Amino acid sequence: MYLIKTPFWLRAIYSNCTWKMHAKDKVIYLSFDDGPDPDATPFVLENLKKYNAKATFFCIGNNVLKHPNIYESIIKEGHRVGNHTYDHLNGWKTDNHLYIENIKDAMNMIESNLFRPPYGRIKKSQIKLLKQVESLPKQIIMWDVLSGDFDLKIDGETCARNVIKNTVPGSIIVFHDSQKAWDRMSIALPIVLEYFSNLGYRMELIP
Repeated sequence: MYLIKTPFWLRAIYSNCTWKMHAKDKVIYLSFDDGPDPDATPFVLENLKKYNAKATFFCIGNNVLKHPNIYESIIKEGHRVGNHTYDHLNGWKTDNHLYIENIKDAMNMIESNLFRPPYGRIKKSQIKLLKQVESLPKQIIMWDVLSGDFDLKIDGETCARNVIKNTVPGSIIVFHDSQKAWDRMSIALPIVLEYFSNLGYRMELIP
């Protein structure tokens, strides 16, 4: 079970995380989790370039190790990167020490002050540790809208509708540049880019 639109009560519980950006004009924030991937990430970069769109990529350390050239291409094309742990750990199911060490392992390859917990699952005690330890990323970035591209039970057009229906100025939107999401993301992303570009929206980096 997952929620396409993040409800107010969840944002209130984790109020020290960033769920949405303040925006008075037409700007949204695309983000991509779980890469880099040799198929999905180049596709994403190519499509972003077509629309002069910028995005933030929350990378898994182990995938950066496997695909360093793709990781570098993300940065060279003017996008931003964030830490998504080294092994895509679920914080709710992981000992705090192991979780923090896994983030540190990813930091050896991912230079960023942005962190997104895999699955959005992180204990408040883990958040506290991130805020306290000087060397760790301090900005915990969640989301306002999930595309649902990880859901094998839906199709790409549904993912696109999820985004189009729920996005407002300032929304942080989640796609995945992964093999699991490829069938849906590769359909949904071009639709979303064209739709919001035609409405005059800018797609910018999470600051």
